[in-house]
Amino acid sequence: MKKTLLAAATITVAAFAYANTSPSDSSELVNQQCKISAEAVSTLKGLRYGNTAIRKDVSTLINSSLKTPENRELAQKTLNLMVDDKTADTRGLEGKYCS
Repeated sequence: MKKTLLAAATITVAAFAYANTSPSDSSELVNQQCKISAEAVSTLKGLRYGNTAIRKDVSTLINSSLKTPENRELAQKTLNLMVDDKTADTRGLEGKYCS
């Protein structure tokens, strides 16, 4: 339980820190959101969350961080690919989806 709360708190703080850096979605912000999503997916897979729970939790972060609908859609598609991927480590997910 402590690991889950710590992981959620860390991911949330990182997401809000990047979300508050600019009024619109810069390419750097979109890239950072991808990395945060990869870290969140990896952490939640490690905690044995179900795919639906991972999608729901990380979608909340995406929607609060990205302001442009097109970027949100792209981030959601990337999230779905990450969740369905057999890769569970952060670096592997970042390498595949955040380049």
